[in-house]
Amino acid sequence: MAVGELPMILFTVVSQMCVGAFVVLGLVQTVGGVRYSSRVVDRLADPALFALGPAMVAGLVASMFHMHDVGNTLNVVRHWQSSWLSREIIFGVGFAGLGFLFFLLQVLKIGSPVLRRVLAVVTALFGVGLVVSQVMIYYSLVTVPAWNSWATWVQFFGTALLLGALAVGTAFVLVMGRRQKRVVGSQGVAVGEGGSYGQRLRAFFADREVDDPQTAGQVAELLVGSVRGCVVGAVLVAGVLLVSMPVYVSGLAGLGEVGLVSAAHYGAGFAVMRFGLLVLGAFLLGVMAFYYAGFGTKKLPVLGFLMVSSFVLVFIGELMGRALFYEVMVRVGV
Repeated sequence: MAVGELPMILFTVVSQMCVGAFVVLGLVQTVGGVRYSSRVVDRLADPALFALGPAMVAGLVASMFHMHDVGNTLNVVRHWQSSWLSREIIFGVGFAGLGFLFFLLQVLKIGSPVLRRVLAVVTALFGVGLVVSQVMIYYSLVTVPAWNSWATWVQFFGTALLLGALAVGTAFVLVMGRRQKRVVGSQGVAVGEGGSYGQRLRAFFADREVDDPQTAGQVAELLVGSVRGCVVGAVLVAGVLLVSMPVYVSGLAGLGEVGLVSAAHYGAGFAVMRFGLLVLGAFLLGVMAFYYAGFGTKKLPVLGFLMVSSFVLVFIGELMGRALFYEVMVRVGV
């Protein structure tokens, strides 16, 4: 395993997961908004935003260890006109900053819904720009055939969509499970957009806001549809990754000695274990989660166990896949 690349392994995987999760959340809010009120959609989607910020910050901090001297970050940014590494940092910081701003505006209901939607789109574009920059850092290296390939695009965006979908689905289930365990009764609070910012923030973190039976039922319906959509999306992306790898490896084998050295890594036990985790997490547990999601909130403990297990296994598998990505680096020429 490429232990020396651990900071970049963590940064690329975590940041791509955050981008994918933000995009998936946007799709849930957009599609859900067609059928349900904004209150129903926000009751399910808003708490999931809270998990993105810390994860992105952790990824950015991890990436700085790769530079040995954090002060080098400022020097790298200066060359944004020609360097994909500079663009990666700019898009990464921009995505994290705009995401935090959107979180505050969305939770506190500051500004109009149109303003928040525009900010969400801009944040998502910065996120896509971040992943594109990460791809181009490696894809542009023509001296590394294993990276200068269409497979780099598939792997990086596949990680974003796969982990993003599972992360959002898992967050939804955990949020609903947490609410189900709370005794609301007289301790519940009802804070709408008319409350003060302090009341809204306390209500968000306390999560004791009272839902009427109709709203609670609609939130449960949206949960079922969203979790199933996330599972289906994750399974489809996992299928693309599994099918693309043999094609990619056969292409490497046709590049001569350098390609054969790179391709040999995909026949080792480490690679087999990585794809085994992908199959187990995304397909087997994912299909079971799809089934149990149909029970709504009645089977939340089982559904929560399946979603968490699926996410953890796939996350570990993607970390292993990214480590494998760095292992296959073999240069040609000088």
